[in-house]
Amino acid sequence: MRSRACLVFAMAVLPLAAAGCVVSVDREGHIQHIEKRFAVGTAPADVRLDTFDGAVEVRSWDRPEVLIQIDVRGQDKEALAKIEVIAQQKGNTIEVEVRHPDRRTFVGVGFFVSTSAKLIASVPRNVNLNIRTGDGAVMVERVTGRLDIQTQDGSIRATETGGELLAETRDGGIHIEDVTGRVEARTGDGSVRISGTPGSVRARSGDGSMVLRIRGGAAMTGDWMVDTGDGSVSVELPDGFAALIEADPGSGGRVRSDLKLEKVVGGTREKRTLTGALGQGGRRLTIRTGDGTIRLTNY
Repeated sequence: MRSRACLVFAMAVLPLAAAGCVVSVDREGHIQHIEKRFAVGTAPADVRLDTFDGAVEVRSWDRPEVLIQIDVRGQDKEALAKIEVIAQQKGNTIEVEVRHPDRRTFVGVGFFVSTSAKLIASVPRNVNLNIRTGDGAVMVERVTGRLDIQTQDGSIRATETGGELLAETRDGGIHIEDVTGRVEARTGDGSVRISGTPGSVRARSGDGSMVLRIRGGAAMTGDWMVDTGDGSVSVELPDGFAALIEADPGSGGRVRSDLKLEKVVGGTREKRTLTGALGQGGRRLTIRTGDGTIRLTNY
């Protein structure tokens, strides 16, 4: 197959022998290093990153362009040759996808070596992201926009993000720090930690602890939900925060509250359920666990 450049601005399927790419070898096999640059306009770019297996890292920078570095790893050159890097740009929409027909390479009886493709992206601060990985951790730092992050198996970490954030993993923890705007976090198995001044929060774990730390200046723009099938829940709220709180620890847990709640409908600080208005009340903050302690405190 004829070699082609790694930098493309139209649909292309790039062989791993492409000119301008670098191949290196270490103890874990062969590594292919590929770089792609895309110029973008002043409007927020739409960037889609998709890899069959591997971590994804995204950070903002002060340049009107998107730089995507791809580190493809395999047992040997034959394994690397099976991987396709597909890229396209149409206006301010950029898509990069790494495909592999079978991510495991057989090297002996009962032994397999997995191929993977790690993506590292530098993007403008205002950007819309759509991230998918079949197996790998995702990290996003200092971006604002519509952020849709999904991994089949791996943790998700987002720092200093704003706009609309969806973080979803089947198996892994989710850590969201210094967030503003709308947040939705879902994991099948893992802990969830959210801090910042969000306007909307919906967080769910099938099995794991939940920590919500809301800072001063936050105001609810809609009803909030914090829910885990099994695990403790800690909610820290700032002075002046207003909400109608409903806390349900399930059949085997307990609610402990240091908050000054008014119009308590059911339960007391040490009993099983607690419902009451914090400040002037207003939007509903529902906190649930199938089995665990719920702790409500001032931030």
